[in-house]
Amino acid sequence: MILAGDVGGTKTTLALFEPRAGAPMVVREATLHSHDFPSLEAAIARFLGEGPRADIAAACVGIAGPVMDGRVVAVNLPWVVDERGLAQRVRLLNDLEATAHGVWALREDELVSLQGGRLRDGNVAVIAAGTGLGEAIVVDHEATRTVIATEGGHSDFAPRGEVEEDLLRYLRKEFGRVSCERVLSGPGLVNVYRFLRDTGVAKESPQTAALMREGDPAAVVGELGMRGSDRLCEMALGILGSVYGAEAGNLALKALALGGVVVAGGIAPRLMPLLRAGAFVSAFRDKGRLSSLMETIPVLVALNPKTALLGAARVALSLL
Repeated sequence: MILAGDVGGTKTTLALFEPRAGAPMVVREATLHSHDFPSLEAAIARFLGEGPRADIAAACVGIAGPVMDGRVVAVNLPWVVDERGLAQRVRLLNDLEATAHGVWALREDELVSLQGGRLRDGNVAVIAAGTGLGEAIVVDHEATRTVIATEGGHSDFAPRGEVEEDLLRYLRKEFGRVSCERVLSGPGLVNVYRFLRDTGVAKESPQTAALMREGDPAAVVGELGMRGSDRLCEMALGILGSVYGAEAGNLALKALALGGVVVAGGIAPRLMPLLRAGAFVSAFRDKGRLSSLMETIPVLVALNPKTALLGAARVALSLL
């Protein structure tokens, strides 16, 4: 049996797989609230303890944060995880590194094209906004794919136009330095909403404010914005969609991702009508003298929310 995991700032998904060549099969799976546990080890112990005893031959876990020498200090969790403290044949990956491995486990109907059809030969860029913002690069060299983890989501936010410049100034007063993740993520969407509200661009609905106090603010903004039932939420989503496209384009340029760009993570599948509306692709292409190149790069959205888990399972299988 192999164990695979996908650890994010909000939830941790763990699964046992039966090893099979090329496509491990899920035997048991559970999603836990990350903040309910003091450590990854505690979460794994709970998961394993709730089912029949399993002999685990290898394991791989993708976790949000930079993995260095098999050790990671989680970015959005109070966890420090070390491969050596878990077991033999264990590999820790950055969560987007795991996602990039999982892209090639997806079926064709789990990749929806925004531009250019399907992935092709060449470097591939993977970007995913959720609780945070993750980015990874897949280098294609002599028929071999090598996944490179990055912390590109923590690079500087680059505003485009006066509204985003005002947004940067607004966030700088609160955070000092403003990373792209401060805008392009679930919490980032709420930051954009607050900016529009506090600067008087649009009025806040009392009903929306109440819903945000009672539940997940990002989910409320996303749902009402997609339904078009709240102007402030709708405007916040519009800015997020444009920033998403621009940053995906930035990553494509840095990786020279002629093979394509995959937009993964929890936010993108829920925003498909927004991503298809045009602002995302327009911002992706808007790269000055290289705009004509950007028009040739395939851009696809990964619909399977378990892409990182599938990638971790594939890596665990390779450890056997």
